[in-house]
Amino acid sequence: MFKYKSASSSSRFMAVLLLGIGLNGLAVADVYKFVDAGGHVYYTDKPKHGGYRKIIQTPLAFLSAPRKSRFGLGGPLDFRLSTLKRRSEYSPIIEAAADRYSLDPALLHAVIRAESSYNPGAVSNKGAAGLMQLMPGTADRYGVSDRFDPESNIDGGARYLSDLLDMFQSNVQLAVAAYNSGENTVKRYGNQIPPIPETQNYVSRVLTYYRQN
Repeated sequence: MFKYKSASSSSRFMAVLLLGIGLNGLAVADVYKFVDAGGHVYYTDKPKHGGYRKIIQTPLAFLSAPRKSRFGLGGPLDFRLSTLKRRSEYSPIIEAAADRYSLDPALLHAVIRAESSYNPGAVSNKGAAGLMQLMPGTADRYGVSDRFDPESNIDGGARYLSDLLDMFQSNVQLAVAAYNSGENTVKRYGNQIPPIPETQNYVSRVLTYYRQN
């Protein structure tokens, strides 16, 4: 078993990387995380108590794949490790924005993960951009001049999410649905999650990530 006590974002990523590929470059394992009362973060592949939470699960297809394809760029483990690294990098900005707008940081993390997997350069086919996938109109509404600037993007997206929660009386499901499809769409359907497959799948995904945080 490999265990690590976190001291910085870069060393935290290296700990998970070692867990994922093993010290000999061959072993692959699920990764579990535990945060103690002092705020120290621990990672392991063999948790010894129920306080650990699984943060990376190695797919069966990955385990059964030939070794060369397992460790090639673009594989599922590469994607998870890249997402985890970016999450660690942007966490201080996310936590600050959540505090500024009285949001649960876990919810803000969940929305960002669903929107862009923490990729500040992400662009959708509809023109949404950045970590929180702001549309041009939303960016203008919240004074975000550069949607690819992580701090500005997160600030604007957090303000928008906070306003949606106020609008829908702290109903997280409706606020998340409105973040995806627009507040007017949610209102048009009688303040219910719209019967739009994309929006329904989005709400389900965000709530799953929210529970995992």
